[in-house]
Amino acid sequence: MAAGAPRIFVSHLAGVAVFDPNGDQVGRVRDLVVMLRVGRKPPRLLGLVVELATRRRIFLPMTRITGVQSGQVITTGVLNVRRFEQRPTERLVFGELLDRRVTLVETGEEVTVLDVSVHQLPARRDWEIDKVFVRKGGRGAFRRRRGETLTVEWSAVTGFSLEEHGQGAESLLATFEQLRPVDLANVLHHLSAKRRIEVAAALDDDRLADVLEQLPEDDQIEILGKLKEERAADVLEAMDPDDAADLLGELPEEDKERLLALMQPADAADMRRLMSYEEHTAGGLMTTEPIVLRPDATVADALARVRNPDLSPALAAQVYVCRPPDETPTGKYLGTVHFQRLLREPPYALVSSIVDTDLQPLGPEAALPVVAQFFAAYDMVAGPVVDEAGSLLGAVTVDDVLDHMLPADWRETELQLEANGETADAGDAEGAGKGVAPHGA
Repeated sequence: MAAGAPRIFVSHLAGVAVFDPNGDQVGRVRDLVVMLRVGRKPPRLLGLVVELATRRRIFLPMTRITGVQSGQVITTGVLNVRRFEQRPTERLVFGELLDRRVTLVETGEEVTVLDVSVHQLPARRDWEIDKVFVRKGGRGAFRRRRGETLTVEWSAVTGFSLEEHGQGAESLLATFEQLRPVDLANVLHHLSAKRRIEVAAALDDDRLADVLEQLPEDDQIEILGKLKEERAADVLEAMDPDDAADLLGELPEEDKERLLALMQPADAADMRRLMSYEEHTAGGLMTTEPIVLRPDATVADALARVRNPDLSPALAAQVYVCRPPDETPTGKYLGTVHFQRLLREPPYALVSSIVDTDLQPLGPEAALPVVAQFFAAYDMVAGPVVDEAGSLLGAVTVDDVLDHMLPADWRETELQLEANGETADAGDAEGAGKGVAPHGA
């Protein structure tokens, strides 16, 4: 970026693609690393935290950046691919500075940090924070009643170096609003424990449920344990039943029973039923909320159910035809109708006329290898689980099978980088936050 270029507000850098000189994307910006300085000197911007395609986070020094423009970051092409680890003297802009309560030096008034801007110093390669965008008024007020916003010099505010309890998360969440649950989960996982709890508390129940499903077990338990019990029960109800049952199964018996007592009776009954099966069986893997239709339902009815945006692609791939009741455990299971078959039939056709009765369902006690063989043999992404009485208990999806076949810590394990034009510079000593060598190096 040329000297004298205009300032950049960091919210505009969230998720921005990072390219090498050849135009190949190497990752996306997930945070900025700064070092606070004594007095009222603006913090120095050390570099960016970049998430590679493998979800590994690396440190990219500002000295390795040749351009920040048009919604993209251009690098010199030489990357140190060692895992980023934050040093004690460093601060993460998105993770730690946004949403802080700081004080205006001139008036002593408390304000909330909404954004900060960075700029490159003239005739130098150094970058620093120069402006702070703040809002007056208390945190949590309705938007129409919030105080005025203003942009001030860094030296006009104080309090960034103090530890803050109960820091908000509104600006941070706005920055990552468009992230998929798995990517937002990755953001939470890399925050400090304090910030992770604050951000999780600020998410609505459905969004938090989606994110919890993508987090490692330790993070799930930590977050759930910090929520008020009533809200923890609401979030568990919003999760997929099989994921919620897995999480409940990891809690102490007393905590589990308290949460089950706070849940809706029908949801609690589903949880107890799922937890009654061995973990690595079809019953332990299944969800209790597949699409269930009566024999007299039409293709139009089935397609309307499949269109539900809250359904995963695997669950939307087929519907199960059963006699009443329509919720699991159902009456007699009659068979499966695949999504592609629904697309080939007229809307008025009955699902009972196109049901696949040749597909053998899984029993609830079927072991994980048997379930995996079922998916491989029939090229399926979901399969029905039926008990000895012929009632549909639920459905197993391929993602649940993969979750249990991969190592227990697979969500935390960083994949080996493949040779894709990135050059590891093991001797890089520029900036800070260079990280440590990956495990097994």
